[in-house]
Amino acid sequence: MDAGLYTASDTPGSRAARVYLQLREEVTGGLVTPRIRLAEERLAQRYGVSRTPVREALARLATDGLIERRENGFYVTTPTLSELSDLYELRVTLELRGIARAREDPPAGRHDAAILAAELDRWRALQASPPAPDPGFVLLEEQFHVALSLASGNPALADALVVVNQKIRRVRRYDFLTADRVASTIADHLEILELLRDGELDHAYHALHDHVGGSQAMVLRRAERGLTQLALHSGLS
Repeated sequence: MDAGLYTASDTPGSRAARVYLQLREEVTGGLVTPRIRLAEERLAQRYGVSRTPVREALARLATDGLIERRENGFYVTTPTLSELSDLYELRVTLELRGIARAREDPPAGRHDAAILAAELDRWRALQASPPAPDPGFVLLEEQFHVALSLASGNPALADALVVVNQKIRRVRRYDFLTADRVASTIADHLEILELLRDGELDHAYHALHDHVGGSQAMVLRRAERGLTQLALHSGLS
């Protein structure tokens, strides 16, 4: 490998971390389909590194559950309906817990006003000038829910939600392919934020519950719909 590709700060560990982050974004963003073998040599050439950092990055992604080893190499995992339903259910639980803990102790449990204000400004701007339907909208959606968890005062909830979001992003990104879906999501977010700002915790909880599909039946329907969309867009149908 050409030494000119590396800098003094570009250590083997940092190269592995860089490859891991870049490849994770490609996997969770749906840019790598389950049919594509993640070949070490090809990835090393793409990222300008040796095969060792690639091998380390692939091992981390496998530990994350985002890829799996088969007989001839690593491939992106395709979740089963049961696995996806479990992850969706966990996401709902994490989402609702932020407001639930505030309801349990209202005086001490108010959400961070600065975070709520910033999110209100951001989503009002999006409502005034809605983005075009696009799978990438899922990233904005995830940011909202992570901010909500942070505003609840428990960073661990937000950290756990980030991990779950990464695992279901490939499926959820196909939720936002119509203007109506984008518009309804923006409206839901604004309603939840305004209720939290006004201290209407019970109403906020039920609004968030409806938004994320809190019932088990709704979780299952969303998981089924997500898998169908993933199959259609990945050529797996």
